[in-house]
Parts: sequence; structure tokens; C-alpha cells
Amino acid sequence: MKLNHAEKGQSLVELALTLLIILTLLAGAVDLGSAFFSYVAIRDAAQEGALYGSLYPTDTNGIYYRVRQSSSAPVNLSDISIVTVPPPSTPQGACRPLSGSNPITVTVRYNYELSMPFIGAILGTDKIPLSASVTDTILNPKCP
Repeated sequence: MKLNHAEKGQSLVELALTLLIILTLLAGAVDLGSAFFSYVAIRDAAQEGALYGSLYPTDTNGIYYRVRQSSSAPVNLSDISIVTVPPPSTPQGACRPLSGSNPITVTVRYNYELSMPFIGAILGTDKIPLSASVTDTILNPKCP
């Protein structure tokens, strides 16, 4: 088989194009995995706050403290500039009798920043908004 001199660089160009696509997919998978890991951390923090809130529904500061202290990696939950915790919601009120469900909902929000800059250019944003809400039943209403 005789090679044509004009086709010598063809495989190098194919490799460069294919490698670019493969590396972009790999970088996207790494960022997506890291974002999922961050989501699990904020979901666990919301779950910790809802658990505390189910026992002490009127102690809003205690709920915030539990959420903020539940993790420092991969998301630093104590940094109030990047993680927001809206006030917990108790739609029926914390002092309602225990007949039926009496829920408390704790929400944690975080904007995950992509680590690969060109992935942000492809998606059109360099942040992925993550939000986790956990609803738990109030077990011990503390009524005045």
C-alpha cells in the first residue's frame, strides 16, 4: 500500500478534533460530578436543619446553626455570602396539635461555580444554581 503525500497529516487532524471533543466531555463530566457532590452536601445540611426543626420548631437560630455547621467541604456552609438559608416554613404553625401532619420545610441554596471556564462558555453561564428542600414532620411542638 502506497501512501499519498497529501494525506500524511490527515490522522493528526482527526486526532486533534477527536481529542478536543473527548476532553470537553471529560471536563463536563468532572464538573457535573462535583456539582452533584455539592448538591448532596447542601441536601444533607437541609436534612440536618429539618431534623432539628422537627424537635424544636420555634428555635430558628438553632435550625440555622445546625445547617451552617453540618459541613465545611465541598461547600463551606458557614459562609453566608455563598450559601443562603431562607427562614424555615411551618405552613400550619408550630403550635398546632399533633393530629395529622405538621410539616416544617428547610431550604438551602447555593450557586455552584464551574471549574472549567470553557464549559461555562458552552452552557452560557459559569454558575449552576443548586437548591435542596427537606420537609419533616414536627414531632415536639413547643407552644407558649
